[in-house]
Amino acid sequence: MRVTKEKAQENRDRIVDTAAVLFREHGFDSVGVAQLMEQAGFTHGGFYNHFRSKEGLVVEAAAKAFGETAARYSGRDAVVAIELYISREHRDARGHGCPAAALSGEAARQPDETKSVFAVGIENLVRVLEDDIARRKAHASEARMQAINVFAQAVGAIVLSRACPDNSMLADEILDACRADCLSTIQHGARK
Repeated sequence: MRVTKEKAQENRDRIVDTAAVLFREHGFDSVGVAQLMEQAGFTHGGFYNHFRSKEGLVVEAAAKAFGETAARYSGRDAVVAIELYISREHRDARGHGCPAAALSGEAARQPDETKSVFAVGIENLVRVLEDDIARRKAHASEARMQAINVFAQAVGAIVLSRACPDNSMLADEILDACRADCLSTIQHGARK
């Protein structure tokens, strides 16, 4: 039975959506094609009707995840964005959270095409912060440095907090300390 182009695109989108969640939850290497296709509601053999390789899907799923994350924070005040980002809710929603926090360690060992998607995604998220920091009267070069610093610390806070047991005091202390420092940087500038 022949599938329409619209239905084929819908199926492909469902596979990418499923992969974007599963990769953030379990990592690129821990999710097999068979598991992914089953979760998406398809047979294993159908994968190659949509993608040449798993690596091709990794690139699309990472781009999708970064797009979702950028949409979530775009247009928000940097203070609000950081309060949402460095939170238990974000930490605990790994499958729907920022791919930089979930997958950067693995992305460093991926082919350049995947690294390029991460570079673009990270750049877009830094720009979300940079635009608001610049509006707070920081010089352009200072705003960029502050945005990179804040984003790197925010990602690190989520990564380290996730590495601790969920109910540990340290997991929450990491979030609280990093959130406070990032908010201070946004509101008052970097300390000299």
